[in-house]
Amino acid sequence: MSVGYQVTSDHQLARLLQIGIVLEEVVEARAYHHHEELDEDELDEEIRDLLSHAAEESADHRERLERIIDRLDVESVPFEEIEALVEAQYGQTKPEDFDGVLYDQLCNEETAYKFYDDVIEAIEASDAQFTIDREELVATLAAIRDEEAEGVEKVTQIMEERE
Repeated sequence: MSVGYQVTSDHQLARLLQIGIVLEEVVEARAYHHHEELDEDELDEEIRDLLSHAAEESADHRERLERIIDRLDVESVPFEEIEALVEAQYGQTKPEDFDGVLYDQLCNEETAYKFYDDVIEAIEASDAQFTIDREELVATLAAIRDEEAEGVEKVTQIMEERE
C-alpha cells in the first residue's frame, strides 16, 4: 500500500496510524487463529513461540500507536471506516489462503514492515508541522518497523531451517 507522497496534517497522520492499529489487530487475530486451529502435530514449540511473540508484539505496537494518536490534535476517525479501508487493502487473503502458518506469518510481517516504511517515507517527504515532535514520531515508527523486519527475518530463518 502506498500511503502517498507525504503526510500533510495531524488528521492524515492519525488516519494512517489508525490503519496501523487495525493492521496490528489483524496480525494478532491471525496468530491466535493459527494457535487455536492447528493440532499439536502442526504446532510445535518453535511455531507456538513465534505466534505468541507476534501477538504480544502486535498488542505493544497498537499501544504505541494509540499513544501517538492521543497526542495529536484530531478527532478520531470511526473504527468502522478504518476497518473497511484495511479490509479493502489487506483483507484479500485469509489465513487458510496460505500454504502453512509460516507463509501466512511471513506475509503479515512483510505487510506491516512495508506499511510502516511507507508511512515514515511519507512523513519525511512532508514539511508539515505536527502536534507531536517529528523526530520522536519517526523514531517510534522506525522502531516498530525494525521490529517487523526482525519478524520477517525470524520467520524466514525458521522456513529455511525446515526446508
